[in-house]
Amino acid sequence: MIEISSDVIRGYNDTIILFILLDEPSYGYEISKRIRSLSEDKYIIKETTLYSAFTRMEKNGYIESYSQNAENGKKRTYYRITQLGKEYYLEKCAEWNLTKEVVEKFIRGDK
Repeated sequence: MIEISSDVIRGYNDTIILFILLDEPSYGYEISKRIRSLSEDKYIIKETTLYSAFTRMEKNGYIESYSQNAENGKKRTYYRITQLGKEYYLEKCAEWNLTKEVVEKFIRGDK
């Protein structure tokens, strides 16, 4: 099976995480599981990559974190998208569509 190069997807980790947070707040492990599931196991985000993205996006105002007790009483850090994060997500989607349009001009399936 072909795997996605981390170099190719690196610029879209924030977009992927923000997509997960569009519906509801979540915590790191659950976000990681959803990325793996939605990508049908074609992309598994590394824990260090995920938490680096959280730190960067919180610093930029795209997400907010808060603590909440889980059912087992363990405290978890949850993340929610901000309005600025929603705007950034839409910008990155538009950028992706343009990128895909340009790159597809150089990709041929017949060679």
